[in-house]
Amino acid sequence: MAFSIYTVTEQEASLSVRDFLKIHHVSARQVQKLTRSKGILLNGRPAFLKATLRAGDIVKIKQIIPQESSIQAEDLPIEVLYEDDYLIALNKPPRQLVHPAGRTTSGTLSNALAYYLKQNGKPVSFHPIHRLDRDTSGCVLFAKSADVQRELEKQRDTHTLTRTYRALVSGILTEPEGTITFPIGAHPTLANRRAVRADGDPAVTHYRTVATYDNAALVELNLETGRTHQIRLHLSAIDLPILGDNMYGKRSALIKRQALHAVETSFIHPKTNERITVKAPLTADIETAIDLLTK
Repeated sequence: MAFSIYTVTEQEASLSVRDFLKIHHVSARQVQKLTRSKGILLNGRPAFLKATLRAGDIVKIKQIIPQESSIQAEDLPIEVLYEDDYLIALNKPPRQLVHPAGRTTSGTLSNALAYYLKQNGKPVSFHPIHRLDRDTSGCVLFAKSADVQRELEKQRDTHTLTRTYRALVSGILTEPEGTITFPIGAHPTLANRRAVRADGDPAVTHYRTVATYDNAALVELNLETGRTHQIRLHLSAIDLPILGDNMYGKRSALIKRQALHAVETSFIHPKTNERITVKAPLTADIETAIDLLTK
């Protein structure tokens, strides 16, 4: 039985087990399955979802590995940024989900990856290390085995694995670089949104200005945490919404989706111990928006 193993950080201390699972992207349905199978352990014992965590606690979560048949292989365009026997990084286009969710069972990046692996005679077993919003483009990293997944997740949680984004924002930053630390929680009325709220989960976004235009800027961002909609919400909270983000900002004539792209992922290879840096070039629609702003 394979488990993902986490050490509770100082920032995560005082969270309930349920909230801890949520910030580590364990869905409510998975929580139900794990609870029934005693697949959530706190310091070696079955955990109560309401239990309060302390820094240094060890949380083990049994891996729910989808069967090969659970993800339909589809012949869809796919751009491989990096691949070896242990992991693969893909360049996700905008308007595509990373993984089947809800009623969407086809057309996702995972459907395309399943087909790619099958066509190349490789086992169709993969685990996304992080996800991107449907309309966010760029680098997504997948592990090809459970042990590589566990190692990369540890690196993600300890910030050894880093993710860098670029975004076009509406407005000019008064400080060329800085850190946004607003906590993020559920929106009080809208289930598909998040909100800045005092009782939310800790969230940390570092930013620096790359270029400025007429009432717009290109910014580079690095995450310490991975809350849902974190970059979009944090930039909106400082009155610099991402261009085209009609959920936390407004529509833009320059681009038809939020101008947010995961440009780089860097990590220590779990098998070779080499530092690997994978880069994803900006998409054509963001480059066009930059050209228009420059002119």
